[in-house]
Amino acid sequence: MKRFEWRDRIHTLDAEADCEEIARILAAHEFPWDIEQALGLALYRTYAVPSVGQLLADTREFTERTQHRYDDTALILNDIMEHGFGPGRGRDALRRMNQMHRSYDISNDDYLYVLSTFVVMPVRWINDHGYGWRCLSDHETAAHTNYYRKLGRHMGIKEIPETYEEFRHLMDSYEAEHFAYTDGGRAVSDATLELMAGFYPAWQRPLVRPFTKALLDDRLVKAFGYPEPSKTWRALASGALRLRAKVVRRMRPRKEPRWARQSPNVRSYPEGYDPARIGTFPQGCPVPHGMATVEVPATGALVPAPGQAVAPTTED
Repeated sequence: MKRFEWRDRIHTLDAEADCEEIARILAAHEFPWDIEQALGLALYRTYAVPSVGQLLADTREFTERTQHRYDDTALILNDIMEHGFGPGRGRDALRRMNQMHRSYDISNDDYLYVLSTFVVMPVRWINDHGYGWRCLSDHETAAHTNYYRKLGRHMGIKEIPETYEEFRHLMDSYEAEHFAYTDGGRAVSDATLELMAGFYPAWQRPLVRPFTKALLDDRLVKAFGYPEPSKTWRALASGALRLRAKVVRRMRPRKEPRWARQSPNVRSYPEGYDPARIGTFPQGCPVPHGMATVEVPATGALVPAPGQAVAPTTED
């Protein structure tokens, strides 16, 4: 394969109708490591929103079982991306995610914000910061945006922005209004940084923490109450990632896909996993016994059959 063969293939596809295929090529062939890092930082940012960070801390799952929650998040998003929204593992993962979310009182505004981080952060990592081996084109950015718009619709999120620029504006304005320090958000942040450091050999861990914090923008550092990273660490971190990008640019294209489930950092299920059975079950079985339900064809969500009362743990 030629170095830009995947890029050229993407530009033969439609940014809306083929957004799932384009998203898979970007995530599993062109930028697997970059998108994995960017999505990790996207989720990390959400801890600085008090309603999100404190909720995650109150469950204690993200502070006491951090590895499991990291793995569950990576695997569920992986299966939706890898297998799509149709029947099978992708729909099972989508249903499992929706079941977990519906167990908590999460506002549509918070859903929109989290979705916006998934749209914006990979583009910022690859294009704006220059950490990708090449830039995403407008066509690829549109397809990436459309994929997450589709995911948002399957999650039942309302008033989803239509363009990347609208998502970018939503994310920046939401953070400017809502980012604030909470003990819960700081606790989840500390646990996450500790987990990330544990992915590296012991002798590297004292370097991983300041390196990672140097990648955080000032608004995020302030929201978590961390000391401001030094200019030296910021320069070293960004310089190392840009150097890596130059090296990757000279490598051969990836023929076989590299999925997040293949990451050595995912450690909780060495014997394999069923996407319908991972994650948390804070309110027991998501479908109450004795309640008749029907499946929504477009999303795979289970909803009460006509005439049934809505149960708080049932998917919308």
